[in-house]
Formats: sequence, C-alpha cells, structure tokens
Amino acid sequence: MRAPELLIPASSLEVLKIAVVFGADAVYIGGEAFSLRAKAKNFSKEDMAEGIAFAHEHNVKVYVTANILAHNDDLEQVRDYFRELKEIKPDALIISDPGVFQIAGEICPEIQRHISTQANNTNYGTFLFWQALGASRIVSARELSLKEIKEIRQHIPKELEIETFIHGAMCISYSGRCLLSNYLTGRDANQGACTHPCRWKYSIVEEERPGEYMPVFENERGTYIFNSKDLCMIEYIPELMDAGIDSFKIEGRMKTALYVATVARTYRRAIDDYMESPEKYRENMPWYLSQISNCTYRQFTTGFFFGKPGEEAQIYDNNTYLKEYTYLGYVSRVKDGLCQIEQRNKFSVGERIEVMKPGGENVNAAVLKILDEEGKEMESAPHPKQVLFIDLGIEVSQYDILRRKEEVC
Repeated sequence: MRAPELLIPASSLEVLKIAVVFGADAVYIGGEAFSLRAKAKNFSKEDMAEGIAFAHEHNVKVYVTANILAHNDDLEQVRDYFRELKEIKPDALIISDPGVFQIAGEICPEIQRHISTQANNTNYGTFLFWQALGASRIVSARELSLKEIKEIRQHIPKELEIETFIHGAMCISYSGRCLLSNYLTGRDANQGACTHPCRWKYSIVEEERPGEYMPVFENERGTYIFNSKDLCMIEYIPELMDAGIDSFKIEGRMKTALYVATVARTYRRAIDDYMESPEKYRENMPWYLSQISNCTYRQFTTGFFFGKPGEEAQIYDNNTYLKEYTYLGYVSRVKDGLCQIEQRNKFSVGERIEVMKPGGENVNAAVLKILDEEGKEMESAPHPKQVLFIDLGIEVSQYDILRRKEEVC
C-alpha cells in the first residue's frame, strides 16, 4: 500500500510556502491567465518561478491550472502562456479543454498533463480516452461514489493516476460547470469569473405583482436553496485509499494561509498515522476532528462518496462560514527573539493568541510587545499588511502561524 499524495491549493506565494511547510506533497496554483479562479490573487511569472523553486527544494511538486473552457481568442495567448511555463518548469498542467490540452502537448510535451474535474470524468472509458491522448492523471468528477471510483481503478492501468477532491467547498453545478453566474451577472464561471450565485438568498416574484417578493422555502427551513455544505473526508482515509485514489485533493485556491495550514497539517497527520498503523489513525480521530474545524468552513458533508446526497447536504438558513479562529499572520523570520510578521488582522498588546506549528503543536502565548519597522512600540496592530516585530515570550520558528481564537455563538 503506497501513501496517497496530499495536494494542497495555494492562492499566493506566501500560501504556497505555508502549504509546503505544513505537509503538502504537491501544491496547485493558478497563473494570471487561463485559470478558473480569476478573483484569486494568483501568481505572476516571477512568483510562480520562486514558488516552484521553493517547493522543489522541499521535494514538493507544483501543478499549474489552465482549466478554462477556451474560446477562439484565447488560443494564441494560451500558446504564449505555455511557452512561459516551459521555462518555469512546473511538474504538471491541469487542463479541461481539449484544444488547450493539445497545445500543451505541442509546446511543452515534457510537462505532464492532468485532466481537470471540469471535463466531467465519470467513467473508465473517459479515463482511457485521455490517457491515449497523453494524460498521466485524471481528476475524477465530484459526482462519483467511492464504489464508482474503485470500479474505474479496476479498469485502468496502474500508471494512470486518479486525483479526487476530498475536502472543501462543493459546487452546486455538475462537475463545477456552472451557468448561473453567466446568466444572472454576465460573468462566466467557465472563464474564471464566478460570482457564486449559489450562495445567494432567493425569492419568487409573480409577474402580475412586481415588487412583491415571496420567499422560497425548502422544508420550511430557509431560502438559501443552492447553498451546499463543505466536503470533509477526514474520517474516511481508509475508504479513500481502498478505492485506489492516488492524490487527495483539497479545494481552496481562494483561501487564507490559516485555512491551508490547518487542512494540510490535519490531513498530513491523518495519512501518516494511517500508513503507520490503522489503530493509531482511529485513536487520533478526535484530534483530527477538533483541528479540521479550526479554519473557516460551512457545515460538513461526505458529498457523493457514499451515494447521492440528500437534503441534509444543503444549508438553507444562512450562507455564512463558521469561524473559530482569526488569522493574524505567519512568522517570516525570527530576529533577536522577535518574530517578524506581515499583519493580517488587528491584535493588541496583552492579547492571548496561539502559535500554530507545522508538527501539530498549538502553543498559547501572550503578545508582550509590538514594534513597527522603525522599532517604535505600538499598543495594537490595526493596519493590514503592516510589517511588525512581535515579542511573544516563547520560542517561535519561521513559518509558524499566529492566530486568535474567537467566541463561537
């Protein structure tokens, strides 16, 4: 039994480094073009090159998404983009469009090509089709059960890899190919500009009564009729491995470093524990469950893995995340006993915070002193992205995460 790859998302160079340090085997990122997360920070050519070099120094792979459904005007730009990527040398490209796939094979045949979940990969015939054209990995459709994935594994060569989403936000549309955003706002989800109308609150307006909004009720519980729970399979690592999945993929290229660190660290520990001993994995389940809820999330579901989800997979009464911790920043370096951070949320001298370490420890600390870049003491850190030096009175290391626990109602 070989360990599955843990594949973590990254929205920026900062988050990529956190993902690597907190346990990723591979990281997937988007460039400034041709990615389905146009609203994410995404990577410039320079940041991408630095991120790939950093990951490779830590024996971690980097995959670049180029998974838009291309139009005619995109194709020549795709060629130019792949020529740039040929120089940067990512480990793979994640593609959904057959034309883009073919161009990648022409321009940079040495870079592996993975087929995105957007391509609706629901059967072993589709997997074999893409392998015949040169794909080395297929991302399974989110609508597949574990039984179906296991059947696919039994019908494809062992060298053809299966990658599957096991954690993160669920899209209401089939394999993520949504038309709602384009219809309602003119912003095309398949071109990377989704406005997430599945999270909106809906009412009905009758044609003869303009201005009269009648609420839409589902089981009399609320009006967020498309709002799905988040996927979480931390309790089912054995079943995922038994299905023959090669890569466990985490959703979240719009998420913070705190989210990425939390999910990466938790799944890393769960996978390693199970590989060492199934008993150890079961014994540590309470720790995994407590940690995985430390990042922002909607309520959890197992999606389609154990059959078609029912009404319990939706959240009807609100569209808000549950949030137990606030991200304050990460330690970019340690100097003279002070940790340097780029502040992300306000905190003050005297507050109690937690230092989250890659190995699994969460260390309580007090903010004893805050200094700005000129060495001037401050009572609080109110300015986002301000570079600060913090005295926590404890030993900290580069890439440790600083967070504050919040009261959950």
